[in-house]
Amino acid sequence: MSKFWSSFVKDLVPYVPGEQPKLTRLVKLNTNENPYGPSPKALAAMQAELNDNLRLYPDPNSDLLKQAVASYYGVQPRQVFLGNGSDEVLAHVFNGLFQHDQPLLFPDISYSFYPVYCGMYGIEFESVALDAQFQIQPTDYARPNGGIIFPNPNAPTGCLLALEAIEQILNANPDSVVVVDEAYIDFGGQTAISLVDRYPNLLVTQTLSKSRSLAGLRVGLAVGHPDLIEALERIKNSFNSYPLDRLAIVGAAAAFEDRDYFEQTCKAVIDSREQLVGQLEGLGFEVLPSAANFIFARHPEHDAAALAAKLRAQGVIVRHFKQLRIDQFLRITIGTPEQNAALIEGLSGV
Repeated sequence: MSKFWSSFVKDLVPYVPGEQPKLTRLVKLNTNENPYGPSPKALAAMQAELNDNLRLYPDPNSDLLKQAVASYYGVQPRQVFLGNGSDEVLAHVFNGLFQHDQPLLFPDISYSFYPVYCGMYGIEFESVALDAQFQIQPTDYARPNGGIIFPNPNAPTGCLLALEAIEQILNANPDSVVVVDEAYIDFGGQTAISLVDRYPNLLVTQTLSKSRSLAGLRVGLAVGHPDLIEALERIKNSFNSYPLDRLAIVGAAAAFEDRDYFEQTCKAVIDSREQLVGQLEGLGFEVLPSAANFIFARHPEHDAAALAAKLRAQGVIVRHFKQLRIDQFLRITIGTPEQNAALIEGLSGV
């Protein structure tokens, strides 16, 4: 702490990202990165963009990518917002769309960036308890609020909320913005983007970091009513008019256009997930139902921190959360079949 820090900085409790170890030869199953590389078409598009045009600013509106997203989801470009990763998109959402006269609602077990953003923007919040099966209950959100946000599938549990349940929340809160954070939706769920034309209070956020294997590119998006998008654009243009560089725009657009590769790699992850769930259950683990590219598992006879340490000693890294209700769970990213095999071998004898 420095005497030069503002009181605002002194009181911040920052988000702690998943570990990015510098060691080599690790089986890295802790940050939900896709085990398969980006679309070859995306790589080719970025390679082609490595030219003298890099001396020029990128398109501040990223129209090429907006059109690609709009075409993919069957919406209008004016319903699409783009940012430097979905975390930046969410930061603008917290700043521009949630109210201060009532508390923001989100699950008690959820993306740990949410309370950080509340601290950043002075937003009061209430965490809403998941039920005993770690599921979101829509009726719990039928109460006064200044906005609602939740991941779907939820993180770190991986549990999916059906579109009908999302509509129940929307119908109970017509005067509040409801944000569905869909970082993992492509691994087993239906996107709520299909609902945006019917619910002007719905905003859906996504990222290209997971299902499209572009975590290193930092591209996020939101889809919703043009009035919601306009609010985000106003903030973006008051903060950073050029959030996406030239490589990100062309690479992300090509990734959306390469549907075959996207579907192939998502299927590979889903197939590996189902196989890994069966293997872990065979070792006595309880595994929550997952629609994400990770699973959330605990063993009734072994401490989760001890299991994480055991795996780490064998070069396999998973995520352990020291949080009430989930401190006996491990979040395990779905890797390649070879990586998953190393995980199971590391757990041998459990």
